[in-house]
Amino acid sequence: MNFDLTEDQRAIRTLAEDFAATEMAPHAARWDAECLFPVDALRKAAALGFAGLYVRDDVGGTGLGRLEAALVIEALAAACTSTAAYISIHNMAAWMIDAFGNDEQRRRHLPGLCSMEAFASYCLTEPGSGSDAAALKTRAVRSGDHYVLNGSKAFISGGGASDLYVVMVRTGEPGPKGISCLVVENGTPGLSCGKQEKKLGWHSQPTAMVIFEDCRVPVTNRIGAEGEGFRIAMKGLDGGRINIGACSLGAASACLTVAREHLLVREQFGRKLAEFQALQFKIADMATELDAARLMVHRAACALDADSADATVQAAMAKRLATDIGFEVCDSALQLLGGYGYLMDHPVERFMRDARVHQILEGTNEIMRVIIARHLLKA
Repeated sequence: MNFDLTEDQRAIRTLAEDFAATEMAPHAARWDAECLFPVDALRKAAALGFAGLYVRDDVGGTGLGRLEAALVIEALAAACTSTAAYISIHNMAAWMIDAFGNDEQRRRHLPGLCSMEAFASYCLTEPGSGSDAAALKTRAVRSGDHYVLNGSKAFISGGGASDLYVVMVRTGEPGPKGISCLVVENGTPGLSCGKQEKKLGWHSQPTAMVIFEDCRVPVTNRIGAEGEGFRIAMKGLDGGRINIGACSLGAASACLTVAREHLLVREQFGRKLAEFQALQFKIADMATELDAARLMVHRAACALDADSADATVQAAMAKRLATDIGFEVCDSALQLLGGYGYLMDHPVERFMRDARVHQILEGTNEIMRVIIARHLLKA
């Protein structure tokens, strides 16, 4: 078992780190304060291949593996966690079309998504079904060559700004087998979005309810067969969970760096903070737990690439650990900075706000425990 990255993987990580340092970090505080969706920066990221990380290259994708994608997402998140998280979600939606769409759908949608001339949203959660995703109620009724959609999706990243919405809808019986996946294009009559949600963090990406009122969508926009939507959605979430874990690693890594620098320069009681053993122990634990979470994220990414039988469980374990540890490290860094950490003049409070939602989305960490426990206890 080799834990060292290859030369190509290190080069990809360096490319992402350099981009993050020049195109994201200098602007992240303003994007957060003004709730700006940084379209130009996103398209610059796409020009480096970051919008189709594991989309095949015949339609403009980069064709990387999940480990390489996790390296990119972590590097970007260390500059602006909110923007990196949107890039992760966009990649998830693009991959679903690439992996499960037909050739016409791939060639129609993916070049624009890979260049971010078009933005994508993933639409599963509803006002009445979050963790119980298979209970979704947005209905698509067949009418000739179209489906007629009625219902709504909640907390949608990119809502109101996206060009494509990858939507899970009910076409059949109750439960997961009655769910299908449709691509709904912006501008389709009957598609609208609610007000922009005011959030604790993730200010650089729009979030809104997506509403369908007698929205007619061509049958040719269905991804996969009828009844396959829930499986497609869950496959997308396996990768999404790894990436959101990587986002937490990036936020926590940035906070650890700030905390370390603070301990080395701040003096109290005539001594540098770095000389106090209690604080030495604290930062040592932060670094150790962060590294352990990173190893689990990387292992899960490799398992997904290898199509391992336990890839879903490994992704759940990695997501649970990395997002919990990530938030704890951000919170501990804020505590180490004291009053300075609480000020918006320093980035730690922003990273902490952005990282908190990672314990909720892509499946709450309680649902991750359910997935893990079911695997352990199955007969």
